[in-house]
Amino acid sequence: MSTYDVVVIGAGPGGYVSAIRASQLGLKTAIVDKQWLGGVCLNVGCIPSKALLKNAEVAHTLRERGKDFGFSFENLQLDFSVAVKRSRQVSDRLVKGVGFLMKKNNIDVYMGAARLTGPSALTVTDKDGKVQELQAKNIIIATGAFSASIPGVTVDGEKIVSYQEAILQEKRPQSVVIIGAGAIGMEFATVWSGYGSQVTIVEMLPRVLPLEDEEVSTELAKAFKKRGVQILTGHKVQSVQATETGVQVVVSADGQETTLEADQALMAIGFKPNSLNLGLEEVGVELNERKFVKINEKMQTNVPNIYAIGDVTGQLLLAHVASAMGIVAAETIAGVETVTLDYRMMPRATYCQPQVASFGYTEAQAKEAGFDLKIGRFPFMPNGKALGLGEASGFVKILTDAKTGEILGAHLIGPDVSELLPELTLAQRMELTTAEIARNVHAHPTLSEAIMEAAEGAEGHAIHI
Repeated sequence: MSTYDVVVIGAGPGGYVSAIRASQLGLKTAIVDKQWLGGVCLNVGCIPSKALLKNAEVAHTLRERGKDFGFSFENLQLDFSVAVKRSRQVSDRLVKGVGFLMKKNNIDVYMGAARLTGPSALTVTDKDGKVQELQAKNIIIATGAFSASIPGVTVDGEKIVSYQEAILQEKRPQSVVIIGAGAIGMEFATVWSGYGSQVTIVEMLPRVLPLEDEEVSTELAKAFKKRGVQILTGHKVQSVQATETGVQVVVSADGQETTLEADQALMAIGFKPNSLNLGLEEVGVELNERKFVKINEKMQTNVPNIYAIGDVTGQLLLAHVASAMGIVAAETIAGVETVTLDYRMMPRATYCQPQVASFGYTEAQAKEAGFDLKIGRFPFMPNGKALGLGEASGFVKILTDAKTGEILGAHLIGPDVSELLPELTLAQRMELTTAEIARNVHAHPTLSEAIMEAAEGAEGHAIHI
């Protein structure tokens, strides 16, 4: 039986980062995963999807915008399978990198299914049925989440798929119904429509990316309709059935039913936690009504030496948030100084075309909270870099408290806006104001000038609008 200071269950961006930080702090550390180093993110999520999105961007430019850039083709050939193979190469490279980091940091890796047998003990069962027992002074649960489905709908992996089958399949659907207009739905819609697939998005709520600022949702819907994507918001899915030729999806709105037919349907309605069959409840770890693990600000569960981080907690289901949580957990265990995370102010990004990035309050949330708002806006249309890129739609919107100058949030839609967000989240964390952002000299021409101009707008003196 091996004994450790810390055993991390789950090797995704939360788990492997927390393991590295624990090891850096002098703790004897092991990590367990039943399938992958790097978790969903590196293997079938964040990373390979970005490779596919780049391919789709190039494909869309060649197919739809060649004339704008002076390209013409008599017989343009687009091989989607090559895009998928490239995405796998990108993924494999990073996964190997995680394995290297485990060795570099002297972290023992166990591949198998973990189950707690006590507050400080667990078993790991590998694919051949071999069982190993581990002792741990502290345990970090980082098991993530899995794709949810509509009750009564069976995901068969061929005609009705989750993100996992969708990201691995080398043949794209000629037509597809995407159920759910969150980040995953909008990113796959970007990929498939970029290659010329007929895409229909069905969303039960009134707008796409329903958790984002309303102005952003409106702008994104406009951009997607321009790409030829059909968007059915405010529609409830009644049934999804596989047929001989594809799928049949029945949706309803205002009492009227519509039948959609396509080659494939993608379920992208959200996630459920991987919290069951781990022995958590048997050792007394509390779960909420949705089976997410309850934690405090130090990532501790109600069992003091058992911690939980990332998607399994339901706090904010994003890879970088899981990593931040993992570092806090490791530092808490080691007894060193750490921070308290503010989940509302965490950066959020959707890598569709155009990109969406945000943090903090939406305008509606800020008004509901009673803030007296001052808002700075700046469109990308007058931005020289955006015009040069040929991607001038979208805007930057910064919300501030009119009384204190505090930055309350920001909402961006446009070219590569995920790369612009850190300036704003750092400013908010360091308690800078829009006046100070406006005074910061930004290189010209850059997309970041839109941040400066929006900040100047909040101060009442935008220059280029």
